[in-house]
Amino acid sequence: MPTANSTAPDRELVPAPNGADVQAGCPVHDQLASGVSPTGCPISSRAAAFNPFEGDFQVDPAEALKWAREKEPVFYSPELGYWVVTRYADVKSVFRDNILFSPSIALEKVTPAPAAAQDILAKYGYAMQRTMVNEDEPQHMERRRLLMDAFLPENLARHEPAVRKLTRQYMDRFVDRGHADLVAEMFAEIPLTIALHFLGVPDDGVEQLRKFAVAHTLNTWGRPTPQEQLEVSENVGRFWKTANEILDEMIADPTGEGWMYETVRQHFKHPDIVPESYLRSMMMAILAAAHETTSNATGNAFWTLLNNRDAWEELCENPGLIPSAVEECLRVAGSIVAWRRIATEDTEIGGVAIPKGGKLLIVQASANKDPLHWDNPDEIDIYRDNAVEHLTFGYGAHQCMGKNIGRMEMRVFLAEFTRRLPHMRLVEGQTFENLPNISFRGPAKLLVEWDPAHNPERRDPAILSASMSFPIGAPVKDDILRRVVVTAISEEAEGVKRFVLEAPNGRNLPRWTPGSHVDLV
Repeated sequence: MPTANSTAPDRELVPAPNGADVQAGCPVHDQLASGVSPTGCPISSRAAAFNPFEGDFQVDPAEALKWAREKEPVFYSPELGYWVVTRYADVKSVFRDNILFSPSIALEKVTPAPAAAQDILAKYGYAMQRTMVNEDEPQHMERRRLLMDAFLPENLARHEPAVRKLTRQYMDRFVDRGHADLVAEMFAEIPLTIALHFLGVPDDGVEQLRKFAVAHTLNTWGRPTPQEQLEVSENVGRFWKTANEILDEMIADPTGEGWMYETVRQHFKHPDIVPESYLRSMMMAILAAAHETTSNATGNAFWTLLNNRDAWEELCENPGLIPSAVEECLRVAGSIVAWRRIATEDTEIGGVAIPKGGKLLIVQASANKDPLHWDNPDEIDIYRDNAVEHLTFGYGAHQCMGKNIGRMEMRVFLAEFTRRLPHMRLVEGQTFENLPNISFRGPAKLLVEWDPAHNPERRDPAILSASMSFPIGAPVKDDILRRVVVTAISEEAEGVKRFVLEAPNGRNLPRWTPGSHVDLV
C-alpha cells in the first residue's frame, strides 16, 4: 500500500469502495474496482480481473503481467486470495528470506478439494506431508545437507552418457521420417526415464507415472471442476499408492543404487532427520518434480528457439553457445512460472503492506522480463551474459536441487538436434497448448518437420558419432564469445581508432547501449 504521504501530479479523484476518495493514476492504482484487500488497500480493476488459470496468463504470463510490472508491481488478487509479486528485485527478496516468507504453502492445493474428493484420497491412505520443497528451517537445511551429494556436479556427470544415448536412440526413430511431435515422441519420455534411473526406480511404468504426474499438477496448482476433482483425486490416490509400494520395496532391501535408495539408507542412520513419513511424501513429490520441469523446459526451449530462427541458426553454427542459450530460454520461457510463499509476520514488499499469514504468488516469469533488471528483456539473446541470473529455479536456500541435471539434459538435446537436424522447423499454424495451472508451463505438443534429404548425416556419417559436452552447472560469462569480423578501421584521433564490426553471417549485432564495451579475446 502506498505510504500516507505518497503524491503524484494531476491525479483524478475517484470514489473508493468504502466511500473515501482515492487518487487515480497513483503508482499502485490507476483505476479502482469494487472491493479492498485484507489490508484495506483498494483493488484496481486490473488486479480484480487477474485470473491466472485462463486467458493471457496461460498464453504468456510475463506479457500478461506487463501492466503490473509497470504500474502495480505488488497487487492483491481477489480471484486467488494472494498478493502477486511481479518485479525481479521483489521476487528475489522473497525467495532470499525463507524465514519471513515461509515456503510451507508451496504444495498446498490452490483449489480446495470437495468432501467427495477428500474421501477418495482417504481411501488410498493419502497422507502427504511437507518435503524439502515446502518445509521450514531448521529441518529443511538439515535434510538438504544430508541428501545433497547426488546432486553435486561431479556425481551428475555420470548420467550424461545415458542422456546422450537415449537422445540418439529416440532421434533415430524419426530422423528419416521428416516430421515428429517432439513432446510425445521424446521430451515427455527421456527426462522421466533419466529421473527414474537417478532415483533408482524401475522404468517399466513410465506411461502410468506420467499420467499420475499430470494429475498431481492439476490437483495442486490447477482449478479442476468439482467433477474433475473426483477423477484427479482418484489418480493422485493411485499415485500415492504406487509411490508407497515402490518405497516399501526399497525399505525392505535398501542396497540398490539411486537417490531414493540413499535417502532410505539415511533414514535408517538418522531417523530423527529423515523419518518414514518424510520418505513417503518425498517419494511421490520427487517422482512428479524430477522430470516434469525438465520436460516442460525442453519443450519451451525448442519452441522459443525455433520461433526465433536467427537464434536457432546461430546456435547451429556456434554450438559452443548452447549453455548460454539454455539459460536464455530458461529466462524467457522457463517451465516454472510462479511459486508460492506465506508471510510469517506483518511486512512490506515493494512498499505494499503484507499482513502476517498473507499468501504470495511470486511470478518468476514476470521477474525474468523485468526491464529494471534486464536490457531488452523481450528479446531472445543467446549471447546475454547475465541470463544465468534468471529466477526460474528460485533463489536462496530453497533453490531447485535438480537444476543442474535439467541443464545437462537440455544441453544434450540441443547439441544433438543442432548437429543432426539444423534444418528442422516448426509446423506452421500450431498454437501453444498448456495444462492450465498457476505454476508450470510447457507445450502439450511440439510439431516439427524437415526434409530428410538434407539431413547432414547423409552427407557426412561422421556426424553420427560426434558429441559435445559441457561442464555441469551454470555457465560463466567467459564462456560466451561472439565471433565478429572487422570490416573497416579508421584513424579518429591520435592513438584513437574506429573499428567497424559485423557478424560473419550477416545478421545484426546487438543494439548499442550506454556503457557498452568490447572485450577482444
